[in-house]
Amino acid sequence: MVNDVLVQDLLPAPHGTIFDHLDQHGIPWRNYYSSFPPTAALFPRDEVQDHAKVVPIDRFFADAQSGDLPAFAIIDPDFNFSSEENPQNIVRGEVFAASVVDAVLHSPAWPRTLLVWTFDEGGGYYDHVPPPVAVAPDPIPPLPPAPHYDGFARYGFRVPAVVISPWSRPNHVTSVLHDHTSILAMLERKWNLPPLTHRDAAATDLLDFLDLSQPAFLDPPPLAAPRAGPAETACEHTGPGQIPPIGSVTTT
Repeated sequence: MVNDVLVQDLLPAPHGTIFDHLDQHGIPWRNYYSSFPPTAALFPRDEVQDHAKVVPIDRFFADAQSGDLPAFAIIDPDFNFSSEENPQNIVRGEVFAASVVDAVLHSPAWPRTLLVWTFDEGGGYYDHVPPPVAVAPDPIPPLPPAPHYDGFARYGFRVPAVVISPWSRPNHVTSVLHDHTSILAMLERKWNLPPLTHRDAAATDLLDFLDLSQPAFLDPPPLAAPRAGPAETACEHTGPGQIPPIGSVTTT
């Protein structure tokens, strides 16, 4: 179901969305969703349920098995169960992510696939690296109230990201600054699409992760199954537990 408040707050993007650009150039895409499709806000309510490009997650696994994946896809977890948001058990999110990766690895489409596994936010204040400045996307301010608006000219806390492809560089950890719009930059440069904002126009794409001279993982590597036994799922029944009082824990 589309969140009515969210839809009411949405304003048309001045240069369209990435989905508008893909449609204009005949590039097929799909949003495979588990509980709620974020792209639903792009369509009238009566079009979402049967929209050919907004489909349930079961369709992803079927498309992966047949090799019928579109040129671009967004794959969403169940936001109430397996998105790793507090207070969810992150094991459930790991199981979902592993199932998606496994489906891609064993798909006939694997030799020509690039899968980006990332998060929309960090989920806490763990990061010791202050967010650096960033290119402001545009001069459009947020909807009021926004007392601390400073032009969106900075990044947020870091989030994990993994690039999974036959063409991924083995044992590679990038030192290049990327952000979420790096995914947009990759799409725009692959299909020669115009940028949506100054931010994605300036973003580094994902080529740093790849070696296009030869595929290193054309034969999919074996992956360990996620640990989801009784110990890992116990907190679903008992909660996160209590912090021990000061002095009750000793170390040797």
